[in-house]
Amino acid sequence: MKEILVYGDSLSWGMIPLTRKRLPAVQRWPRVLEKKLEEMGPAARVHENCLNGRRTVWEDPFKPGRRGIDGLEQLMEIHAPLDLLIFFLGGNDLQSTHDNNAWLSAQGMAALIAAVRRAPIEPGLPEPAILVIAPPCPKDPRGPLAPKFVGAQERGKGLAVAYKDICDLTGCRFFDAGSVTGPSPLDGVHLDAEQHALLGKGLAPFVRDILNA
Repeated sequence: MKEILVYGDSLSWGMIPLTRKRLPAVQRWPRVLEKKLEEMGPAARVHENCLNGRRTVWEDPFKPGRRGIDGLEQLMEIHAPLDLLIFFLGGNDLQSTHDNNAWLSAQGMAALIAAVRRAPIEPGLPEPAILVIAPPCPKDPRGPLAPKFVGAQERGKGLAVAYKDICDLTGCRFFDAGSVTGPSPLDGVHLDAEQHALLGKGLAPFVRDILNA
């Protein structure tokens, strides 16, 4: 049985667009991925560590505890041994509270990768492979959360390319979520149930290859 940890934000937590509600576990993409891997092999247990509003290295000025880098090294100890760590972050780096762009968010991702690799896991335990997923860039945000993402589409231009560059430099795997789905047309930010299914199923062959490598 392979062990996978998903470290993400509301796009993995399962925020239902235009609400503050959560999709059932079976509809969220990590569980869709787990089920698909069970069918395809190798079987894997996919753990979810997902927090709404989580950034890479920036703090939310209104909700503390959203810096993704905080406690990450200890999290690697908690879940060791892992076969694969999946990062699915970046959209919140582009919120209107930050004057960020794609390059800066990619530097934040690089800091997370470095933190994982210096984590003091027990001697002899394997270092997990790392997969970075670039989120679909927010597009025409609407609804109650729209003010948070004003201008995010412009700030996020080139995010997938910037993330891939970081992965190439650090030897991590890369997947562009935008290659299988965009953000929900309902709020322009999150993923609906159909999009979670598309992402989980689209990732499965890619993750299978990583686990079999």
